[in-house]
Parts: sequence; C-alpha cells; structure tokens
Amino acid sequence: MLPLEKVLRDPIHDYIYIKHQVILDLINTREFQRLRRIKQLGTTNYTFHSAEHSRFTHSVGVYEITRRICDLFARNYATKISGDGGWDDNERLVALCAALLHDVGHGAYSHTFEHIFETDHEEMTRTIITSENTQINAVLKQVAPDFPEKVASVIAKTYPNLQVVQMISSQIDADRMDYLLRDSYFTGANYGTFDLTRILRVMRPSKNGIVFEYSGMHAVEDYIISRLQMYQQVYFHPVSRSMEVILGHLLKRAKDLYLAGKLPKDFAAELLQPFFEKDFTLADYLRLDDGILNTCFENWRTAKDPILSDLAQRFLDRQPLKSVRVTEEQADLLPKLASLVTNSGYDANYYTATNDSFNLPYALYDSKAKINLIQPNGDLEELSEVSPLVKAVTDKELGDERFFFPKQMLGTPEDQQEVFQPYYQEFSEHIKNDRLI
Repeated sequence: MLPLEKVLRDPIHDYIYIKHQVILDLINTREFQRLRRIKQLGTTNYTFHSAEHSRFTHSVGVYEITRRICDLFARNYATKISGDGGWDDNERLVALCAALLHDVGHGAYSHTFEHIFETDHEEMTRTIITSENTQINAVLKQVAPDFPEKVASVIAKTYPNLQVVQMISSQIDADRMDYLLRDSYFTGANYGTFDLTRILRVMRPSKNGIVFEYSGMHAVEDYIISRLQMYQQVYFHPVSRSMEVILGHLLKRAKDLYLAGKLPKDFAAELLQPFFEKDFTLADYLRLDDGILNTCFENWRTAKDPILSDLAQRFLDRQPLKSVRVTEEQADLLPKLASLVTNSGYDANYYTATNDSFNLPYALYDSKAKINLIQPNGDLEELSEVSPLVKAVTDKELGDERFFFPKQMLGTPEDQQEVFQPYYQEFSEHIKNDRLI
C-alpha cells in the first residue's frame, strides 16, 4: 500500500483514488502511457468535436468503478464461510489490475486498424500482460510470479472467480458503465447518463457472480436504455462511420500499393511494413498510436498515387462520404450503384462501401452474462422476465446497414463534372429520403 493515497482529478468520477503501489507503477509504465495517444472513440470526434478523450482516461475510470465495487462488497458482503457467495477481498488486487489494463492492447485507431490488419486488441492485451518484454509484466510479477497470468485470465474470462470476471466483463460492468458516462460527457450528448451511484448500491456478490437487488431494477433499466440510445445516436452516427470507411480504405490503399511495390519508401512504409506483411512483433505494435498514423497520412497527402493522396486529404480535412440506408430487398442495387460511381471517375473499391452497425441492447445468449435480480428471500430472476421495458429490446438487433459513396454523386451541378452528368443523374434517381429506391 502507498503510505499516502494519490488521486487523479476526473470529470466523471471527481477523484480517482490510488492506494496500491502496483496500480501507480502500472499507470507509469510505457505501455499504459501509450493509451494517452489513442482516442477512446476513434473517428467520432469528426462528428462530436469534443470527443477527444483517450483510452487512458477510460481505463483509469474503469479502475475507479471497480475499486468502488470492491469497497462496497468488502464493507457489506464479505465472505464468512467458504462458498457462501460473499466477497473475498483477497481478490481485490487482481480485479483492480484487470480493470486498469483491460484496454491496454488497443491499437492505433482501434477497431479500424484491427479490421485492416487482422489484429485482436484483447489478444494483444493478454500478450502485453504476459510478455516478459513489457514493463507491465515486470510490475505485475512483483506481486507474484504467476500474477500476470491471473490478470490475463480475468480479461480472457477464464478466471475461476466469476464475481471478478463480471466486474470487468458482463452486460453491466465497470467497463461499460464508465464508457457510457465518459462518452456521453465528452460528446456533449446526454443519452448515456444513468444513476451510477444507485447501480453500485444495489450490486451484490453471489455464488452466480454479481446480482442486483430487485429494488434497483429501474436503475438497471435506465442503464440498458441509455446504452441503447448511445449506440443509436453516437456510436452508429453515419458521419463517424463514413470517416471510419475512409480511414479503412486509406490503409487498404497503402497496403495494396506496398504489396505492389509502389508505396513510397518513407518512415510510414517502414512503420507499417510488418503489418502489411502480417509479420509484426509486439514492439512493432506498441510503436503505433493515432499520432503516428496521422503523421503517415499527412505524408501521403502529397503522394504521387492519386487515390492514396485523395483519401489522405479526405480523412485529414474531414470530407466524409455520403451514405444511405440499405435493406436486404435493395441489396441487388448495390453493384449497379458501384458501377455508376466507377463510371463517374472513382474507383469503387476505395470510394464505396457497405457498413452494417447493429447492437443488442440486452442479450440472453450467454447465461454467465445475464443480469439477475435477487429477491429479499434470495430467489433470482433474470431481468427481462420481470421488466417489460427490457423485454421489449431483449435479443433485438438495432441499427442499420448503409451504402457509402462520394458526395459528388449527389452534388449540385457546380460540384460535378459535366462529362459524368448522365451517371450522376441515374445514381440520384435511386436515392430518396436517406434510402435506396
């Protein structure tokens, strides 16, 4: 324990309290500090301009919520007899470390980078924790030689204590609660607000992991609906998704040029070469962050390849693609529309895309992840069985699929090249009220 607790000032949790030396040491590692340079919401700041917060701020927030849960459990629900379902405070340190480190493996621009280069941030998180070449591993080993593996197993959801796993990963966990409140605050949207204090107050450890007192059902309902609204209004916003599409196509173009031997031989090619060749080390992965990629893009702005140059400019200068909603019945139209885009002078491989974004507000697919309410007599009831509101959105995928294309296809004649007017006109005839027709 630290001789005197340290605090981090935080706009969501007021103060984040650090009482263990190992937590302070983990925060000060090279790998964790890298999270300051990776945005929590990727390209969302192109839509919500103040969404500039980092994976670092989120990670310490998840730690703080987990610390509060541990305090509550130790104060009110400490185990008395082995197997009674109470909280064993010997589990506190592994829970706190897993909470702090749960996102340490995120790459530059997170999910878009993962898709293009086939990486997995959860796998990278476990590798960073267990690799003998990281400062994080060295700090964790000061607790015990097998402690890094224990922390990694919490993130892998294989740790034997389900209470610890569900604190970090379930349908109502410290991770989700922090990112909803934090993302809501920094985007300026109010959709993600809910009563965190009340939810923490009604949480209880049990033999089944973590349950919630029946009297707190409405606070849990509010959380579920807040999460639903954040996905629909913020995370799935068409402009943010459009910028993700441009980012993905920009990286894909660079990769295609590299494999064809046509990418300029500069620092960008050197940094990304291991990923183009699918032969990267952990050190290669940790060298990248959002700033490094942005510098690569700025360099490509003046590349001789017109597609690479144009995509870099579109991404850096916020020139999103337009999009329309697509249904299964309209999918047959997409090849024709892509052909019209190509005929208008754009390579459809890099200037069109379909993107589907769907989310389950509450799911029953995993019995270990269900939200259970506990009655005063100890009986458990699954949330959707007693809440008509939650039942209405249970196992229902909400979201849409969109077709993305250059906005010039729908622009005014002043924005369009006259030679392509017949293609623009035919394309426009299939668009009405944000839908294909």
